[in-house]
Amino acid sequence: MATSQDGETTGPRTPADHRGSAADGWKSYGQQLLRNLVLVLAAAVVVVAIGYGLAAFVPRSWAQWIGRRVDGSLPAGTVWGLFLGVVCTFVPLVLVWQAVVRPWIKGFWKVALIVVAVLVALPNLMTLSIVVGTSNGAHAGERILDVDGPGFRAASLWGAIIGALLFVGLVWLTRTNRTRGQRVRDLKSEIDHRDQAERARDESA
Repeated sequence: MATSQDGETTGPRTPADHRGSAADGWKSYGQQLLRNLVLVLAAAVVVVAIGYGLAAFVPRSWAQWIGRRVDGSLPAGTVWGLFLGVVCTFVPLVLVWQAVVRPWIKGFWKVALIVVAVLVALPNLMTLSIVVGTSNGAHAGERILDVDGPGFRAASLWGAIIGALLFVGLVWLTRTNRTRGQRVRDLKSEIDHRDQAERARDESA
């Protein structure tokens, strides 16, 4: 039994009340998640549109930038490709994941986090524009990398795969630890309730 603010006595909450509250919570969470996903998709559409607009000169400029640093060295191209592939895949995925799942990141900060994720992913996106692009700039970028950046494209692909796998592992580890922690808390709460019941029986005896 419980007493409301106006002095009226109300009965205990029934299992149906708890189910209704849980259903409302899941509905609110689902709506929030849907809004976040729509925001992420809208940002992705904007990025793609900008990418098409920059396709004329970005692939050539990016290939020249990589070529000056690799300078025709296969080991250097491999190292640069792996580094950019891993970092520019793992970090953006983590940033977008946090923007989607953290309820306290809202409004401007959510958009800002997604923008930062896109900026960090730009090296991979520019390399992708060379690999899959059909423009003259993409073909020119391929020729530049063939001569000045050997191994860079293949290493970038492997780096992106490694970065994605690291992200999946991080999500799995986080969810596993959270589930384990919840189980520990539930078990502790059950033990505390059992101890309280035993003390109450001892006192009443």
